[in-house]
Formats: sequence, C-alpha cells, structure tokens
Amino acid sequence: MPVPNLFLVYVTDVERAARFYRELFDIEPIMTTPRYVPFEIAPGVVFALWSGRGEAVAPDTPRTGEVGLMVPRAPGAVDELFTEWVAKGAAVVEEPHDDVFGRTFVVADPDGNLIRVAPVD
Repeated sequence: MPVPNLFLVYVTDVERAARFYRELFDIEPIMTTPRYVPFEIAPGVVFALWSGRGEAVAPDTPRTGEVGLMVPRAPGAVDELFTEWVAKGAAVVEEPHDDVFGRTFVVADPDGNLIRVAPVD
C-alpha cells in the first residue's frame, strides 16, 4: 500500500526558505525552481518548499503544522541542537523543556512554519 513520501511546506519566498532549511538541516536540494525546492531526506522521501502560485500563500496566514526532527535520546542532544540552531538565527517559539514525550523545543522558519525537535520515540 502506498505511504506518504512527499511533505510540502508552504512558503512565501522559496529562495529565502531554501537557504534557511539548507543551513538549518545542512542538506542540499535535489533541484531548485522559482516556486518549488525539494530535498530528499531519505531514499524516496522528499521534504519540499512550495510557494504555489504566489497569491496562494498569504504571508499573514498563521502556520499551524509542524515539521518534526526526532533526535537520539542521548543526554543533552536536544539542548545541543537548540544552541546550534539559535546560533544559526532560528526564531525560538518554545525554549527547551520536558514534555510527555521527552525533551523538546520549537523554532520557526521565516514564514512562521514550526519545526519541533524531540527525542526518538
């Protein structure tokens, strides 16, 4: 049975967003177009930035979804990544804290899309 293998994040400025995610995740895109930039994050799995038709993504629209990055449950792994990402200029939404699933924090991309870091389940 097919499973999801393309994850789109809506952005208003693809070039700015691609630069942000390239630096944050230390990954390179498969290709770059004026409105669509895909990154292969695992064999056959793509994380992509998409502006659609320019008028379709309003900059003042609240972003309510989250991109998740699960890190090993090593002591300090979440906090170390937080420090690294803040140094890269990520906008902090939630400082590191303990939650029901473990240590976590949330940052936002330039469009306000949320990125949560948490330990592997």
